[in-house]
Amino acid sequence: MKIKIKEVSDNKGLREFVTVPSCIYKNDQFYASPLIKDMMEHLTDKNPFFKRAKAKFFIAYNDGIPAGRIASIVNYAHLEFHKDNVGFFGLFECINDKNIANALFDAAKNFLIENNLQIMRGPMNLSTNEECGFLFEGFDSPSMIMIPYNPPYYNELASAYGMTKVKDLYCFIVDVPEVLPSKIDRIARYAEKQGITVRTVNLKNLREELYAFMEVYNEAWHENWGFIPITKEEIDYMAEKLKPVALSELVIVAEKDSQPVGFFGAIPDFNEVLRKIKGRLTPLSILKALYYKKKIHSMRLLLFGVKEAFRHKGVESIMIREAFKGAVKHGFKKCEFSWILEDNYETINLTKVVGAKRYKTLRIYEKKIN
Repeated sequence: MKIKIKEVSDNKGLREFVTVPSCIYKNDQFYASPLIKDMMEHLTDKNPFFKRAKAKFFIAYNDGIPAGRIASIVNYAHLEFHKDNVGFFGLFECINDKNIANALFDAAKNFLIENNLQIMRGPMNLSTNEECGFLFEGFDSPSMIMIPYNPPYYNELASAYGMTKVKDLYCFIVDVPEVLPSKIDRIARYAEKQGITVRTVNLKNLREELYAFMEVYNEAWHENWGFIPITKEEIDYMAEKLKPVALSELVIVAEKDSQPVGFFGAIPDFNEVLRKIKGRLTPLSILKALYYKKKIHSMRLLLFGVKEAFRHKGVESIMIREAFKGAVKHGFKKCEFSWILEDNYETINLTKVVGAKRYKTLRIYEKKIN
């Protein structure tokens, strides 16, 4: 067996990098391939992430055949905020071979060492504001949109390289009930008495509406592990990506005196569609997408936050009550709350109030490299 690691240097190589997963998940019914065109664009300067970061992409070949890939990421926004000399790996895919995995990890490590970083952490695809972690528990069901999915052995490959757990992220699931728990409604009514109002967003102005999320996020989450401030350019990019799948009734802004104090953003689980079209947009796959989009039965809550001064005042409950109306209207059967830091006990307790149960764990690893 001859292992060769090659750095991506052109568009042809980037396409090969993006399509490596096709050999890993060829017969896996739970895998949802991202759209190849979108993923290629996401890894170029068109993504504003790279205004505050740089990355190198590597492909592993086994006797000339692609057998794995990895990204090595220097995130200047993270370094400026945390000042911790941490670099990242991400977008890892590999056949079940420790030698190939080690060669990929070495390639990522060496780039980080060249940039004077001391710790390699991941996977981050590309940061904590996107997908992160290896799926560690919950392999008996498919992952929802923007939640990692991988074979169980990825965790073994990371451990064999000397990586150790640094943080677990939890995913909770709940059946959408016919009626909300009375406690939610009672607390929501309390919030109303305090002058808290909620509204659904106007998707025609999604970019401007998401600026409210940015304001809440950057204030509410700044003390959370791994937090990186989000910029207007990144919000603009996010709005462009979310607009085709968003439903206005599932994106809620809580306000006090017309100022945003909380944000709730859920989207339909478009992975249910992606599993049908396998990442490629053709005339037939577009027809499939339009057909299956109407049959999505799950949703994922991925944007959720309340400004610190307004916590424990019913803002969370009033947003959940409003979003519940939209979930019922569109016929959703399940809702996932994810991801949630393992030590974010306030949010974990909120999932318990609505009857959600933890059903997946994502694990982030790190290793001292310098």
